[in-house]
Amino acid sequence: MKILLPVDGSAVSLEAVRFAIRMAQAGLETSVVLANVQEAATLYELVVAHDPQVIEQVSAAAGAHTLEAAETLLKEANIAYECEVASGDPAHTIIDILERFDCDVVVMGASGMSTLRSALLGSVSNEVLHAAGVPVMIVKAAAETDAEVEVEVEAED
Repeated sequence: MKILLPVDGSAVSLEAVRFAIRMAQAGLETSVVLANVQEAATLYELVVAHDPQVIEQVSAAAGAHTLEAAETLLKEANIAYECEVASGDPAHTIIDILERFDCDVVVMGASGMSTLRSALLGSVSNEVLHAAGVPVMIVKAAAETDAEVEVEVEAED
């Protein structure tokens, strides 16, 4: 099964990578496509840089750097992977990568933004969930337990 793992450098996106690794270790035969989507350059960046190739090179380097932690996790787990760094609107670009690499499933992190903000702005994971033609697994950030919160409050006193 080919898994698309969009990685943005956040802790929750790395948790999605760890989840995919656990699935592989449980016996699922997998290969992985690690993807990072860089935002398109702003008009200001284009004017200041004077050379669109410089912006492309910086964007590609930033994307490759963002994927390094996920690559390390996959190497340690002995899981085959490919990398893709692209530029554009994150949700639409993730769908393009999904189709281009013919992935069977998407496993991605969700930041857990509020319902109101998600309804107004739309989150990348929500957009991918609705636009993908394959199953999408959303890995949520681990929530603190009440006991952990109480310990932190008591420690502050």
